[in-house]
Amino acid sequence: MRLLPVSLGRSFNALWFGTGAANLGDGLTLFVLPLLALAADASPGGVAAVTAALSLAWPLFGLHAGWIVDRVDRRTLLSGVNLVRVLALTGLSAAYLTDVLSLPMILVVAVLLGTAEALVDTALTSTIPLVVEPAGRNRANARVEATINVTNQLAGPPLAGLLAGVSLALATGASATLYALAVAGIALMTLRREPAGTPVVSSGVVAGFRHLWRQPVVRTLTLFTAVMNVPWAIAESLLVVYAVRPGALGLTVAQYGLLLTAMAVGGLLASAVVEPLRRRFGVTRLLIADAAGTVLLVAPVAFGGPVWTVAAGAVIAGAGSSVWRVLVATIRQNLSPPEMLGRVYAASRVLSWGVIPISAALAGVVAELWGIRTAFALATALAVAVFVVFVPYALRTDLSAAIEPKEEAPCT
Repeated sequence: MRLLPVSLGRSFNALWFGTGAANLGDGLTLFVLPLLALAADASPGGVAAVTAALSLAWPLFGLHAGWIVDRVDRRTLLSGVNLVRVLALTGLSAAYLTDVLSLPMILVVAVLLGTAEALVDTALTSTIPLVVEPAGRNRANARVEATINVTNQLAGPPLAGLLAGVSLALATGASATLYALAVAGIALMTLRREPAGTPVVSSGVVAGFRHLWRQPVVRTLTLFTAVMNVPWAIAESLLVVYAVRPGALGLTVAQYGLLLTAMAVGGLLASAVVEPLRRRFGVTRLLIADAAGTVLLVAPVAFGGPVWTVAAGAVIAGAGSSVWRVLVATIRQNLSPPEMLGRVYAASRVLSWGVIPISAALAGVVAELWGIRTAFALATALAVAVFVVFVPYALRTDLSAAIEPKEEAPCT
């Protein structure tokens, strides 16, 4: 009986470390940028604009990110992009310390960091098959997802809250240091080359989009992800204004960090047990549960619930989101040609994340005109509609077939 998890190899471990360091840096950055906007006297619409700027790269640059990832050395790309992050955050820290920080400056850095994230995330998901055999991909995706939850969401917000309590520049400086550590981890990675003569399906920028659109399961899951990301975008762009004093919940910065940590706890626990959950309940039930979790993410704010209901909804939503990302990532990897993984992933992100900047911007407008709870009420109505439509689709589609054929046969 095996007591310890099976090793996925030195190269995966190097990628894993680099992912952990970079995502802890992401966790600090995503937490502190809205606070920097508030420090620059931004309105709720201005704070929402920061979220929009962070995700603007996907609709504008996403397909090109996939094309780039499929054509350059992944180690060089990951290292170079993380170094750009170091420089951007170092400059933002200097601007804050010298009292020249402004909302336009924060928005420019947010766009730059969003572009970096588009490249890094695309490179990460398309690199896993180059360092892990097919039978280990679901485990690899689950470990990466768990690491993202621990670093980006579990450790990141409270650590950022602690550092920001001393100085916002300390938080951004720590994030820059973590991106530098990620470069060191990536340097230890060795990629497995594809066999000689592997055919190239298509070399065009939009080839990944064409493949995605012709694959019914990947296409449909991507479209559902896109619609569910609208409520998520509203929550991510406006929750800080609703939660942090003088917002309705009256939380301190550190308490708000703990609220985000609650969401990460749900995601971490779910990603750690996604395989036994899948074997026990099946892919269909787990994805349906995530659709329900999206409703619980936004409904407590829409109905003016106390802080414990907001936290409980965040825990459930975080758990469902992690399970969704692990399962859908494995389905996409198994149903896509290896030489097109970067472009297929980028195409899926263009569709599923392309709605985020638009949704965040519109949420800011709604909040300015009719209040934050109105924006959350609209998000709740949409989340309920998605759940009603997704359930019959999931029940009539054999989603498990896209994962189970790739698994190792049982020993006899």
